[in-house]
Amino acid sequence: METGDDAAADAESGATGSADAFDRLGTLGIEEEFYIVDDDGRPTSGTDRLVYEAEPPAILDGRLDHELFKCVIETQTPTCESLAEAGEQLRAVRGALVDHAERNGYRIAAAGLHPAAKWRELEHATKPRYRSQLDRIQYPQHRNTTAGLHVHVGVDDADKATWVANKLRWYLPVLLALSSNSPFWNGFDTGLASARAKVFEALPNTGIPTAFGSFDEYLDLERRMVELDSIEDRGELWYDVRPHSAHGTVEVRTPDGQADPERVMAFAEAVHALVLDLAERYVDRADPWADYRGGGQTGDAGGVGVSDEAPGHRRETLDENKWRAIRHGHDASLIGRDGGGTVDLGEATDRLADRLGVEGIRAVYDAESGSARQRRLREAEGLDALCESLVLRSE
Repeated sequence: METGDDAAADAESGATGSADAFDRLGTLGIEEEFYIVDDDGRPTSGTDRLVYEAEPPAILDGRLDHELFKCVIETQTPTCESLAEAGEQLRAVRGALVDHAERNGYRIAAAGLHPAAKWRELEHATKPRYRSQLDRIQYPQHRNTTAGLHVHVGVDDADKATWVANKLRWYLPVLLALSSNSPFWNGFDTGLASARAKVFEALPNTGIPTAFGSFDEYLDLERRMVELDSIEDRGELWYDVRPHSAHGTVEVRTPDGQADPERVMAFAEAVHALVLDLAERYVDRADPWADYRGGGQTGDAGGVGVSDEAPGHRRETLDENKWRAIRHGHDASLIGRDGGGTVDLGEATDRLADRLGVEGIRAVYDAESGSARQRRLREAEGLDALCESLVLRSE
């Protein structure tokens, strides 16, 4: 094990994080992964030009990066103080990216997986971080053409953020089912609503995590994984939710990528409201950690001392709910929060919208799902029309 001085050095170097990062409640940031496509809407290598060679618009300065494949690019909004500001910044960042791409001969598309992407025909990035991952992880990372949506909400205490992340776990399959937008992978229909989630889950350190009994437990995991050469830094713990020990946020990484900014903001609204709601419940509880005592899988074993925000669920039942979301999308039924019986996605969405006072996710559920829309377009109009439908337009 490392000494305290070693731990401090790791945190300073960026390998692991720190409780000191958690100092603001309610801030909001949105990260999106997009596909760089050509005139025909097909994925093409463009990150060298867009990220490194051409000067981006000012709003993208420091907020533009590439991913594993040269056809996938990531943007981040600035840290925002409100949902309204986040919506404005999201549209500004997207517009700047579209303009930047068009000036350099590219276009931008969004989905959880691009229906025309065939990983064997696409170039990997040469960035040392990604070359290291390819060498270490091999096949699962070589085929990882995924693109997701990540929402960060600031929390002003590290233990509170960890508790909130624990409690969020049941809601992750709801968000995934609502966002399902990736039925096609490597040129074929997978029969899944979100094949992205299943492809990504093949990587190590992914999926719905176990509950943690404190932020120190989570930080200990970061340190151990770095020490044991399982990961190079904290960023390679790719769980569906995590206390982000550098940004001081709870980060939800569940949804598929979306072309429609209104859908993106619906998920941002729901995650933001959920984090704030749970943060308040943490403060109001006399002993919020009572559910998570006992070590190991605490808070996951069924029944005794489990609160109303995470009742009766082991990781296995949470994984079952995620599978139902992956397979069925908007048609999913989920094991209920009480651990017994099922609830269909529409009812779960209504309950969540009513509890939080949000409407965006209800509108997403009432509309055609992304995966259903993709299948309909592919069947009725062909692959060209489907690819074109995923391209972002200048607003």
